[in-house]
Amino acid sequence: MKRIALVNQRYGLEVNGGSEYYTRLIAERLTGEFEVDVITTKAVEYTTWENYYTADEEEINGVRVLRFSVEKPRAKDFNDFNGKYLSSGHYNTETEKIWFEKQGPYSPAAIDYIRSSKDKYDVFIFVTYLYYLTVQGLPEVAEKSIMIPTAHDEPFIHFETYKTFFKLPRAYVFLTDEEKALVQGLFHCEDIHCRVMGTGVEVPCQPDEAAFRSKFGIDGDYIIYVGRIDEGKCCPEMFRYFLEYKKRRPDSPLKLVLMGKPVCEIPKHKDIISLGFVSEEDKFSGISGAKCLVLPSRFESLSISVLEAMTLSVPVIVNGGCEVLKGHCVKSNGGLYYTDYFEFEGILDYVFSHDREYAIMRRNAEAYVENNYRWEVIMRNFSEMINNICEE
Repeated sequence: MKRIALVNQRYGLEVNGGSEYYTRLIAERLTGEFEVDVITTKAVEYTTWENYYTADEEEINGVRVLRFSVEKPRAKDFNDFNGKYLSSGHYNTETEKIWFEKQGPYSPAAIDYIRSSKDKYDVFIFVTYLYYLTVQGLPEVAEKSIMIPTAHDEPFIHFETYKTFFKLPRAYVFLTDEEKALVQGLFHCEDIHCRVMGTGVEVPCQPDEAAFRSKFGIDGDYIIYVGRIDEGKCCPEMFRYFLEYKKRRPDSPLKLVLMGKPVCEIPKHKDIISLGFVSEEDKFSGISGAKCLVLPSRFESLSISVLEAMTLSVPVIVNGGCEVLKGHCVKSNGGLYYTDYFEFEGILDYVFSHDREYAIMRRNAEAYVENNYRWEVIMRNFSEMINNICEE
């Protein structure tokens, strides 16, 4: 049986993050055909990288997880350092080496393991381009690596380091056509084998909207946000827009329900309901009962939460500044996108006043996921790619 290693900065049932959740979904589905290890750190929180897990090794849903300590937390001056470097406009690999260490998770032990275990594994799969483990680890095993960048057009992808880094992998997996166009356009790596295969979406439990409403005391219409509640996800803008909507529509009973760990301040308002980190059952039940799922982020490489909402026939409202999210809406006709407050307001008014069109959007959303994000097709492609690398 071929041996595969997946590398991600965080991994675990307690971890809240898109690429981390994606890594877990892929790892668990590869175990049927391959011997799978995950190489990761002991951190849960990306804001500190504090070592949370104590065990060096554990098994999660049939996957062997190897955890390595983070030697030092995210640098306290990282935000200042990052801001100054980005504003300088003079990118160089020497400063970026410091940047990656300050951002973290700084775990030389994980890199040592990757280096020393090169011959133990047939293929290394690195998920997410941005962090220390990928930037330092992939070059050690480049000829047997698959890179899943989860890239979007943000300042960091223009770092000098990446001009050579993105030419190293043996193969690429892109989550969307938009991500493929971005990476190939920036780094001219068209000669590296790649596939666009996204992620599968499935609902592991029967959603129970009534039980969800009863448990959390929610009645009436609500829109829902699922994920990290963070400035990087443009959540403060979402809060401003929602509060402005409530101000301009004082009779509207609409609520905004939040699911996820808060990393930024949440305004105190009777119609903004923050539930924190919830179970999978509560998550899917909450999404199922929502009028729409809203995602204000400008930087997404796929968005599993958007696809989960669509598979439940829940239309999405997304930031039109993100090409990937806009693409989901355009290709599916199961969502709407905004570029400013008044478009956001117009979308909310529209979905509450056009019942027929809203019902069509619901059907379109579900059909889009069914036709484009099926696990059996995605995992067959993964298997073919891995076996091709092993045989060449």
